Amino acid sequence: MALNNCSIALTFAGALQTALDVGAAEYKFTSGKSIALSNGTGAGQADKVFVDTRTIAPSANDDLDLAGVLVDGLGVVITFARIKVILVIAADANTNNVVVGAAAATVFTGPFGGATMTAHARPGGILAFACKDATGWPVGAGATDLLRVANSAAGTSVDYTICLIGTSV
Repeated sequence: MALNNCSIALTFAGALQTALDVGAAEYKFTSGKSIALSNGTGAGQADKVFVDTRTIAPSANDDLDLAGVLVDGLGVVITFARIKVILVIAADANTNNVVVGAAAATVFTGPFGGATMTAHARPGGILAFACKDATGWPVGAGATDLLRVANSAAGTSVDYTICLIGTSV
């Protein structure tokens, strides 16, 4: 099994405009970054992908075990050794935030900088973390392998789509 044609891109563009006494002024801006990952386990490479749309009950959480529990799109159990991309997309219809990070035990800290750190995707929002070096964010099976995704409040469930890309070694 090989990972083919994998790319991650983030682009923003827009313009600031204002009316002047005579005419108008405009400042256009655009920037972005894309990362291509080929098949493998080194720098600029990945060989494992998990993508899923999930629902979390009110005030509940979804602990994703990155080492030996998740199943990829071909039905194969995935064991990540390193994560290189985390993409979380909160559904537009959500009322509550989707909170990522800070599992109760065996916490995957990844890009969060600590075991209690979190990032929030507000309704319709996107969280994106990506790197392409050989190190990525290490996953330690049974030690640092739980990525928590939680519903920030009571009352309503939240839906989110998650994409995890990484390596087996």
